[in-house]
Amino acid sequence: MAKRDYYEVLGVSKDADESAIKKAYRKLAIKFHPDKNPGDKEAEEKFKEAAEAYEILSDKDKRSRYDRFGHAGVDGQSGGFRGGMTMEDIFSQFGDIFGDIGGSPFESFFGGSSGGRGRPRGQKGTNLRIKVSLTLEEIASGVTKKIKVKKLRTCETCNGSGAKDSKSVTTCSTCRGSGYVRQVKSTFLGQMQTTIPCPSCNGTGQTITANCAKCKGDGRIYGDETLEIEIPGGVEEGMQLSLRGKGNSGLRGGPPGDLLINIEEKPHESLKRDGMNVIFDLYLNFADAALGTSVEVPTIGGKVRIKIPAGTQSGKIFRLQGKGLPSVQSYGKGDQLIHVNVWTPKKLNSEEKELLEKLKDMPNFKPQPGKSDKGFFDRMKDYFKS
Repeated sequence: MAKRDYYEVLGVSKDADESAIKKAYRKLAIKFHPDKNPGDKEAEEKFKEAAEAYEILSDKDKRSRYDRFGHAGVDGQSGGFRGGMTMEDIFSQFGDIFGDIGGSPFESFFGGSSGGRGRPRGQKGTNLRIKVSLTLEEIASGVTKKIKVKKLRTCETCNGSGAKDSKSVTTCSTCRGSGYVRQVKSTFLGQMQTTIPCPSCNGTGQTITANCAKCKGDGRIYGDETLEIEIPGGVEEGMQLSLRGKGNSGLRGGPPGDLLINIEEKPHESLKRDGMNVIFDLYLNFADAALGTSVEVPTIGGKVRIKIPAGTQSGKIFRLQGKGLPSVQSYGKGDQLIHVNVWTPKKLNSEEKELLEKLKDMPNFKPQPGKSDKGFFDRMKDYFKS
């Protein structure tokens, strides 16, 4: 099912400021929170949908990409970019929307332990950024790339705990294993009891007495991982895709960061990109332009032969419909535009000069611009009208 527009989800206009977006999300989060709607799957989906919309629109860079490219700019078209948000992700990332409230930000609003979600996970892993260079052919069709990424991975020896063995883990004495400590805080609603992650154990509820020998207590090791990335057709230079959960592993069981993929375009030897269209500069000698001919021109899909009518003027634009690039949002393809340039020789031998001297004064060689000989801007207007 197609995703709804993020602005529509939050019920704000496209020029809404940060404060309005935050206020709208807070209102929806309270309305659809699982603790207020136990067992209501529809409310839970709306809660997740609002959190996803807020994640994009509250981030300046992500919002800019979304405004320019739509959903494809922030989650790709296929291949699982930015997979569905979990409740853990939402609570760990957006708890501060209600103030300095910890892993279960709604306890103070609804009471209880937030539906049995348990103690918060450890610190979230950092994001990774890579560049992927694509040819015009790869951009036209979409491509699957295998890349090797150096990243922090979960230590297999201790399974990310950082402890030497199970006996080297004890219950945190500060929070008594809950992962939380409670505090009373003054808010605009009055005094409210809130919970925050325990500062002694970072919310894990445990203390390590002996570190893992391999990771030295960090729970992570540095190494390579080969990833398969599906890149949709039509992406552009500077676009950023996000592969959720493929960044650095989190600390002490925390969720992993994301892998941010910046797109670069490799220059093509003969074609230039102009949005969804592809441009080719065709150079003809004077005789071919005057007499007419047929020539082969390169396209993204291979060479094609086109007919050049007699009397073709320099600046003429031929169009190969549908030979351009697809939209990243899958609503059509561009064209290939062939710009004709009549080549004027820079050097002439005596025989060539003699022939041209005879021709230059003949009637048909005198410039006679008419209605059929339009200037560049008129030709472009005709193209876009068609």
